[in-house]
Amino acid sequence: MPGKTISEKILSAKSARDARAGDVVICRVDCAMGTDGSIPMALDYFAAMGGRRVFAPGRIVFALDHYDGSGPTAALHTRIREFATAQGIRVWDVGEGIGHQLILEHGLAAPGTLVLGADSHAVTYGAVNAFAAGIGSSDLAAILVSGEIWLRVPETIRVTLTGAFLPGVYAKDAALALAAELGAGGANYQSLEFTGTPLPLDDRIVLANMSVEMGAKNGIFPVEQISDPDARYAREIHLPLDRLTPQVALPHRVDHVAPIAQAAGTPVQMVYLGTCTGGRVSDYHEALRVLQAGGGPAPGVQLVVTPASRTILDALTADGTIAAFQSMGAEIRTPGCGSCCGTCGPIPGDRITVISTANRNFKGRMGNSSAEIFLASPASCAAAAVRGAIADPREWNP
Repeated sequence: MPGKTISEKILSAKSARDARAGDVVICRVDCAMGTDGSIPMALDYFAAMGGRRVFAPGRIVFALDHYDGSGPTAALHTRIREFATAQGIRVWDVGEGIGHQLILEHGLAAPGTLVLGADSHAVTYGAVNAFAAGIGSSDLAAILVSGEIWLRVPETIRVTLTGAFLPGVYAKDAALALAAELGAGGANYQSLEFTGTPLPLDDRIVLANMSVEMGAKNGIFPVEQISDPDARYAREIHLPLDRLTPQVALPHRVDHVAPIAQAAGTPVQMVYLGTCTGGRVSDYHEALRVLQAGGGPAPGVQLVVTPASRTILDALTADGTIAAFQSMGAEIRTPGCGSCCGTCGPIPGDRITVISTANRNFKGRMGNSSAEIFLASPASCAAAAVRGAIADPREWNP
């Protein structure tokens, strides 16, 4: 028989059978995460399934990252905390950060593991060679009851990265270029297996995170688990990093992508730096370099900074980055999902144009359906802040 892809190898190990693309397998889950957006319904399902005790509480984590716990969400948070305390489940409370970032920071995803999250961007953990995928609340409940999940083994698309990024071009530009090539559903229930040019962890995180925007079940990079030379692929794509230019996703689709020059000059009123896609230390350093080279934000631009975790905020505070942003008038927000999904943090005003480091820009994504959201790299977002309009960050490349 032919060799196996990385995803086939991991799901074979977790199901204790010879798993191939198309097979349905029952797998032991190494770690599962719920967020305050998905846990309440999961607890309802848990009760309906007759659940009394969580099968393996040490393999479960809850993240309170989508809401700030005020108003009607206070009761949801109280319910989550009480259940977690009774069951011995770890809780990352409001202000600790985005669950996906925390999974990585706490080492709960590792090469060869199966890590799932009741949030679509759980695909992020594929950056460290885990099979990582988003699941629904009912799936999370089943894991609480049994410690297992059934999965169909995905076919794999191999994405070969070649060359190296030129100055002013970043992993987000590669992710957007890939979204343009595949389309929003071009990898439905398939695995994106990245190979070729080695990338640093922060860059791998961006590409793995954005895999779901193309419909992928998971995105994965080789670290320890690698595919066999004779593994079968549904499709192969080559992405030359050294031929990329800064990209931007236009409203209201993540695959509505164009070179940034085509959108240059579009006035911008809000610039958002954060999320599980673009809220790490390197992202803020990239943005700050452009802002400082360009003399800071243009008058009338709202610049919002929402680090992906408390650890990141602390690092940015220690190295002076936060102070530099504050000196430019930026709003520094509590670590978490923030404005990305429109459930906490600043909400764009009516007919406001936003450029964001996030992963989604559908109508209403940030809480106001009349806002227009562009997606770009931290450097490109910073360039828009400097100009007050979408601009090419290479103009301020130090």
